[in-house]
Amino acid sequence: MAAAPFLSGCDMALLDPAGPIGAEEKSIIILATCLMLIVVIPVIAMIFLFAWRYRASNKAATFKPDWDHSSKIELAVWGIPCVIIAVLAYVTWVSSHTLEPSRELVADKKAVEVEVVSMDWKWLFIYPELNIASVNELAFPAGTPVHFKLTSATVMNSFFIPRLGSQIYTMPGMETKLSLLADAAGDFDGLSANYSGGGFSDMHFVAHAMTDDAFAQWVEKARAGEGKLTMAKYRDLAKPSEKDPVSYYAEVEPTLYHDILNKCSDGSTCMDATVSLAMAKEVAGGDLQLCNPAKPRG
Repeated sequence: MAAAPFLSGCDMALLDPAGPIGAEEKSIIILATCLMLIVVIPVIAMIFLFAWRYRASNKAATFKPDWDHSSKIELAVWGIPCVIIAVLAYVTWVSSHTLEPSRELVADKKAVEVEVVSMDWKWLFIYPELNIASVNELAFPAGTPVHFKLTSATVMNSFFIPRLGSQIYTMPGMETKLSLLADAAGDFDGLSANYSGGGFSDMHFVAHAMTDDAFAQWVEKARAGEGKLTMAKYRDLAKPSEKDPVSYYAEVEPTLYHDILNKCSDGSTCMDATVSLAMAKEVAGGDLQLCNPAKPRG
């Protein structure tokens, strides 16, 4: 109780959602907590009740040295947890499908496309439809779905805007997808939620949900940034650094995200090209076998 006042400055972001995904996740957290308290509260109460009732000085307490079974107790200690687990399983099943991160949100407005790259130790946000990019700052119109495509330039990381919901991992050579929406304008803290090395603790960004006019002004601000983000500039940007300031790029090389995702940013053969070539060779080999009547099928 004495330590509780020190928590007064904490921001309970998960319990103060600013979008539909965060709101759904909040309800799941509260429901799961309440279900588990059905067991926790009685157990805590019984600890004190039993300690008081069966204390050594209480001669009125019944002493039953040969007691070993109670059907009612067995039903309670097994039945109630089973019901709780069944309810949690149902909630988990339903929410896992309805809140599937890659599921696009239905809204009147067209979604904003953002390509996200986690680096050591900063975030790169590419807007392919607007042909701009930003570092350590994310902006989008409020009330508009944002469709993220995410990958990592280095190690596995995790993208998380607590008030909007849905933490999701970024992995090198792989792409994950996420859809979020902010109900109203506001500034929301974003962070890396997976340890990735020395600069991890400062790997933050701010997500700005803006009015349409304010977002248009932000886009113009970005277009007045540091010129074109080419592969050469990206290689410099990708070098490990800490506490990088917010920066903008007025233009982005069209294939930049593709090259980062497919690990060809260093000049080597892209992964998707390698896989496609291997599949083409395999398919061609299979067709040749089928076209050879003298060779029996395996």
